[in-house]
Amino acid sequence: MLMKHLLYASALSAFLSLSASSITLPPPEYQKLTHDIYKQLIEINTSYSTGATTPAAQAVAERLKAEGFQASDIQVLGAAPHKMNVVVRYHGTGQRKPLLLLAHLDVVEAKRSDWSMDPFLLTEKDGFFYGRGTIDDKAQAAIWIANLIRYKREGFKPDRDLIVALTADEEGGGPYNGVVWLLKNHRDLIDAEFCLNEGGWGYMADGKRVSNNVQVSEKYVGNYRLEVKNKGGHSSLPVPDNAIYRLAEALVRLSKYNFPVQTNEVTKAFLEQMAKIQPEPVSSQMKAAAAGSTDAMEKLSAGSTQLNATLRTTCVATMLDGGHALNALPQTAGAMVNCRILPEMKPEEVLATLKKVVADEQVSITVTQDMEAGPPSPMRPDLFRAASRITDSMWPGVLAIPTMVMGATDGLYLRSAGIPTYGIQGIFIDDFRAHGRDERVGINDFYEGSVFLYELVKSLAQN
Repeated sequence: MLMKHLLYASALSAFLSLSASSITLPPPEYQKLTHDIYKQLIEINTSYSTGATTPAAQAVAERLKAEGFQASDIQVLGAAPHKMNVVVRYHGTGQRKPLLLLAHLDVVEAKRSDWSMDPFLLTEKDGFFYGRGTIDDKAQAAIWIANLIRYKREGFKPDRDLIVALTADEEGGGPYNGVVWLLKNHRDLIDAEFCLNEGGWGYMADGKRVSNNVQVSEKYVGNYRLEVKNKGGHSSLPVPDNAIYRLAEALVRLSKYNFPVQTNEVTKAFLEQMAKIQPEPVSSQMKAAAAGSTDAMEKLSAGSTQLNATLRTTCVATMLDGGHALNALPQTAGAMVNCRILPEMKPEEVLATLKKVVADEQVSITVTQDMEAGPPSPMRPDLFRAASRITDSMWPGVLAIPTMVMGATDGLYLRSAGIPTYGIQGIFIDDFRAHGRDERVGINDFYEGSVFLYELVKSLAQN
């Protein structure tokens, strides 16, 4: 009987905690803390090419030390002096393997001349936070640190260690990628039963919350250079065989080609769940597509850029170069083609398809980087139960839905290394500006995301 009362008290405590969080923003003390960390990170230029992650990693480490975290539990280390990561461990009882909380510190470049405001100042305007990294990915980085500090102040004792890793060079990969470097050199610091990461955000349509997406898998990236070489000559004596024209014709053929539509375990689950909340005829099309109908897949693909990218491999030209003088026939013309490849498709299949579509032996196609496809993460019942319960409590009627993202995250490397990774943020976005001009996130959406992640991690870290 005593055990029954204890279980009831524990359940009641958890319910009251969740109920409070579902109707309020974070307590003022922690709202300010999250804001201050966010502002500090946004205002450090950590651009992939022109900035450095080390000052941000050091700032986080100093803040944690000031909060009483032991220096031995905070590591600032990385592949290069300007590309440091910060890893902090919050100790639990050790009953279960750790939970890794991942975000990246680096951001895509942002030019002041392109923006309507300074991209490296946190600007609050018209209900939004503006700044480079406000959504990708300094929102989650700030939230992880603020919530970790909150757990410590509140005396929360999880049944597993919580590890926060804020890493370098997710945006460009390369030799300084923090996750790759940590897995290779210090896996013990980040080894975990599973990981929560970026890549899953709340989807909004017409200002209405539709779904709280949980990224379970992702496409992988392939970059190809298409190139035509020619002997050139004087521009006053044009000839039919022009390198630029030949390349252009190849790109036009590519632009008209669609890879076959198909589903996998994750996209089937996504379509099945989304069908529950979509109007007709989309709902029926989603059900049919989940059941394997290619006709339904094609109809969905034709009606939505997002669904098109969900259901097929895509390849698109992103950069062009050609010629060497205004008054000379081009000797070289080239283009970069960026492909986002379904996990089930092999790199050699993509290359063979590109050659078939281009259909011109004078257009060389070169793979410009190594490619790696990662396995999907398993559909963890505990994660989806917790995400669904907290989502419905905070935003009644909104579903937590498994997704495959079209972009790329460092979750790829963790999954390949045997650490299942799930992208989940609880931050709803109706105008996705990551990597673009005037990147922003709703102020309330940001703070609600901090509450969602606070509750989610607590739920996953206590029996």
